Amino acid sequence: MNTSAPPKVSPTLLKNPIHLLSLGFGSGLAPKAPGTFGTLVAVPLCLLLQLLGAHVYVLVALAAGLVGIWLCQMTADRLGVHDHPAIVWDEIAGYLLAMAWLPPTWFNLIAAFVLFRYFDIMKPSIIGWCDKNLHGGLGIMADDLLAGVASALVLHAGHALANAFL
Repeated sequence: MNTSAPPKVSPTLLKNPIHLLSLGFGSGLAPKAPGTFGTLVAVPLCLLLQLLGAHVYVLVALAAGLVGIWLCQMTADRLGVHDHPAIVWDEIAGYLLAMAWLPPTWFNLIAAFVLFRYFDIMKPSIIGWCDKNLHGGLGIMADDLLAGVASALVLHAGHALANAFL
């Protein structure tokens, strides 16, 4: 098992639009918790995309996931590391899915953030399987997209229960 730290990422990579996106507009360069900082970048992006309407929002979120497979693979190849911590487009796309078909209330934004980070870090069930067994850009993206879907399902179930009993 390789316990060495991943190589440091040069900020000059941000000059390339592919890497700029993969590195979460620079948020992936945070020295601690780059995945959390990448998820934070997704919040204002989510708010902007919500203005497009729910169905367009979901299409853009799905497109972010599909394009992310290629983006993340390109940056991983450039860095020479499969899932370098600085690559955070997967967190951005995953959080966008976590907020699918939900109104952008403060509760939803924060709950989706907490749930998404939980599922992304703990990687229960199929999320962990994808993380361990899929490779390339799909391997980078799949666990985060599933973490986003799991977060959305929990939030939608919570809203349904609250509406049923209130």
